[in-house]
Amino acid sequence: MIDFKSVLHKIHYEIGSRKDRGTVATYIPELAKVDINKFGIHLLDKDKNSYSAGDSTTPFSIQSISKVLSLSLALSHIGEKLWERVDVEPSGDPFNHLSLLEQENGIPRNPLINAGAIVVADVLVSVLDNPKKDFLEFIRNIANDSSINYNEEVAKSEKATGFRNYAAANLLKSYKNLHNEVEEVLDFYFHQCALEMTCQQLARTFFLFSNRGHCLQNQKHLSINQVKRINALMLTCGFYDEAGEFAFEVGLPGKSGVGGGIVALLPNHFTVATWSPGLNKKGNSKLGMEVLEKFTTETGLSIF
Repeated sequence: MIDFKSVLHKIHYEIGSRKDRGTVATYIPELAKVDINKFGIHLLDKDKNSYSAGDSTTPFSIQSISKVLSLSLALSHIGEKLWERVDVEPSGDPFNHLSLLEQENGIPRNPLINAGAIVVADVLVSVLDNPKKDFLEFIRNIANDSSINYNEEVAKSEKATGFRNYAAANLLKSYKNLHNEVEEVLDFYFHQCALEMTCQQLARTFFLFSNRGHCLQNQKHLSINQVKRINALMLTCGFYDEAGEFAFEVGLPGKSGVGGGIVALLPNHFTVATWSPGLNKKGNSKLGMEVLEKFTTETGLSIF
């Protein structure tokens, strides 16, 4: 039996001493204010035992990690119809590129790049009575934590600098793949990305995907087939143009965000979240990538 507590503390000690911690995202001004020295890890196993190291209870902006959660809620509402509006192929491009969108007639390559997540946001604006409130309630429910909330300052900062997202939304609108008003969809999308969680909360939220669609309270939110597809998308598309590298080095489904968070999981075994705000050149947490590579190497736990 693996001693997760010892493994996490060893990894946190070894990697936490690195001088090169990457660069904090600055294109969203609020993210530029985050202390680059923050570093936490949290693991939740299949029996709901928790193991932590470092700043695992410090909240941070989860950013694109939220795309997996919005995708899940949209799938639970409209099912397979979603794939008529967004594809499931890796893009091979950075998360905010627009060139493929025009080449492929307004169908985003996958739901985990910005254009795809904006289509998913449009679906939720259509099906939810109060999108921001209802989405937040969904997150709080699956995490069993009513304290999770949006960071309004981050949402404002995203809106003020989200020119490429406005461009993507308007391009989607021109191809009739955005059914609601651009401002309304992007207001929801910016709030979605501005969700704030700790490593502990993130691991608890993503327990759903390691537990066959059942959350911490054992409520069923997704079918096994839907969980299979979401996990496959995380493995192939969860790290933008570094997804292949993550699959090669780590071997787990996962998702990153430019706030420095990464969450990954091994179905029927565990969910692990790590946070270090310094990013590598691909926009993924530099220390976080190293943590998860070291973790699966030392424990021998991966899907391969």
